[in-house]
Amino acid sequence: MGNILVQFTFAESDIKIYEGITKDLESAGLGNIPERLYHVSAKLENGWHVTDVWESEEAFNKFGETMVPLHIKNGGTPVEPTILQVHNIIIPE
Repeated sequence: MGNILVQFTFAESDIKIYEGITKDLESAGLGNIPERLYHVSAKLENGWHVTDVWESEEAFNKFGETMVPLHIKNGGTPVEPTILQVHNIIIPE
């Protein structure tokens, strides 16, 4: 299948939730796993936007088995992601 782009928009979410999830993922050994090629987060006026590139949808789904409960534990409300097939990635040399 190839790489996928996964996007989440969390309305009314704050930095404490994002940082709590990040800390818990690191504690679980999932803070920087090789199957997640890129991770970018950005603060919105009222919430957060997260974009990841994953090696496969299977790798993303496996990660979600840990991430979703941690999201809830930290006070967040899980949302359905937008998942797109990656056509091209350009990395500067």
